[in-house]
Amino acid sequence: MDPFIKVMVVDDEPYSREELKHLLQSFSTIQVVGEAESGEAALMKVLQLQPDVIFLDVEMPRMNGMELAKALKEFKKPPYIVFATAYPEFAAEAFRYDALDYLLKPYDEDQLRETILRLEKKLAPMKEQSKTSGKLAIEADGEILFIDPKEVYYIVRDEKSTKLVTEDHELITKLPLKEFESRLVPFGFFRIHKSFLVNLTYVKRLTPWFNGAYQLELEGKKELLSVSRNYVKALRARLEI
Repeated sequence: MDPFIKVMVVDDEPYSREELKHLLQSFSTIQVVGEAESGEAALMKVLQLQPDVIFLDVEMPRMNGMELAKALKEFKKPPYIVFATAYPEFAAEAFRYDALDYLLKPYDEDQLRETILRLEKKLAPMKEQSKTSGKLAIEADGEILFIDPKEVYYIVRDEKSTKLVTEDHELITKLPLKEFESRLVPFGFFRIHKSFLVNLTYVKRLTPWFNGAYQLELEGKKELLSVSRNYVKALRARLEI
C-alpha cells in the first residue's frame, strides 16, 4: 500500500483545480494522483487510480458532484469525499453521502489544514502499517506483541475487552473494535456484527438463521459467528455472492 494519501481533484473549472492542487502539494502526506473536469470522467479515473480521497465540486455540467458521490457509494471500496465548492447551501445534502468535510471557495488554508489532519487520522493506521513489516502491534498484559493479521481468524468485543482469535491462541486487549476495523480493512477483514470483525479469507459457509440474520462458519473453527441482518447485504456483496 502506498504510504501517501492519494488524492484526486474533480472540478469543471481549470483554475480551481490548479489552485487546489497547489495547496494540497504543500502537505507532505498528500499525493495528487489525478484530476477530472466532470463526474463522468471522474468515475473512470477512480477505477483506474484508486484514490483514497476525492476533493469534489458540486456544480458541474451533466453529472454534478452529488450525483457522483451517490454513484461512488456503490463501489466496494469508495474513496473518502471532501466537497470543495462555492455553494454553502448544499452542505446538509453533502453529509448524506458520508462526506468527510465541506470546504468553501475561496479556500481557507487553516480549514484545509484541518481537513488534511482529519484525513491523516482516518488513514494513518493503514498507511503507517504499510511502511512496516505488516505486523499488527497489540498491547496486552503489559507487553507489545506483533501479530501477523493473516493469522487472525476473527476479533470479538465484549463490554470491557477485545479478543483476537487465531488458529491456536486467544489474545485479550483493551483496544476498541473500531480501531481494529480501520487498521485491518486492507487485510480483508469485515464487520459482520457490532461486536465482530472477521477475516474473510477463512469464510467457509454462510447459513440463514432467523429474522434475516445469518450464521458464519470459518475454516478450522467449530463456533458459529452471528451475522447481523444489518450487515448481511454488504457481506454478501463483499463475498460476491
